[in-house]
Amino acid sequence: MHKHLPLCCCCTIMHLRQDKILFIDGDHMKKPRILLSGNKNLQYYTDAVEAAGAEATAKYLPDIDINYDGLILCGGNDIDPKYYNEEMNGSVDIDEVRDQREFALLKAYLEAGKPILGICRGHQIINVFFGGSLCQHLPETSLHRSGTGAEIIHDVSAVENSVLRELYGATFSVNSIHHQAIDKLGNDLRPTAYWNDKYIEAFAHEWLPVFGVQWHPERMCAGRRRADTVDGIRILKAFVDLCKKETSEGA
Repeated sequence: MHKHLPLCCCCTIMHLRQDKILFIDGDHMKKPRILLSGNKNLQYYTDAVEAAGAEATAKYLPDIDINYDGLILCGGNDIDPKYYNEEMNGSVDIDEVRDQREFALLKAYLEAGKPILGICRGHQIINVFFGGSLCQHLPETSLHRSGTGAEIIHDVSAVENSVLRELYGATFSVNSIHHQAIDKLGNDLRPTAYWNDKYIEAFAHEWLPVFGVQWHPERMCAGRRRADTVDGIRILKAFVDLCKKETSEGA
């Protein structure tokens, strides 16, 4: 855990078998409400989450409101490396206020026992929250982010017995728009996908309903579905189904 924001040890623990998401028939249930924290392209995220069957509220610096059924931390700025005890060494575009708010959101939703999904930056900030660190600028950045802003497509390999393996198979194609990656993995996080057997592209917490992906599923589904990647809606529907489960159990 980073020293700036310790995690309260009273977090409600969800009894999940590793990172297996329980799929349920939620047609008769009220749509879960999901809070999204981000700073740009928020319509992409809301469109995707709504296509996955949930009500989405996306904001920059949302209030700490745990009355939602789940939390998604979106892509965007680099995280200040002080949170993993490093000096600036390739990190750019720091938003200190956003860092602080999203660490606080993480803490609140973990204590509430509610599902959390991190996308790109969100994947990285969850890792840092749990005591991990980041490679601040990949030596292979050109293989993960273009200089023109266009998305790069590459394969990732899913770990056996992971939910990603169930959803997409052993190897599948995703988009890529990042120049940083996980270096040290956070406490109690388990890799579920790798790029080139080197960088962790996805993880799940060992027992909490917490997941992260380095790619952008919201740009790979619904109206932004593309032929050269897998369908990003599957992982978003899996997350929405988990939020439905939490909604039904909390009713």
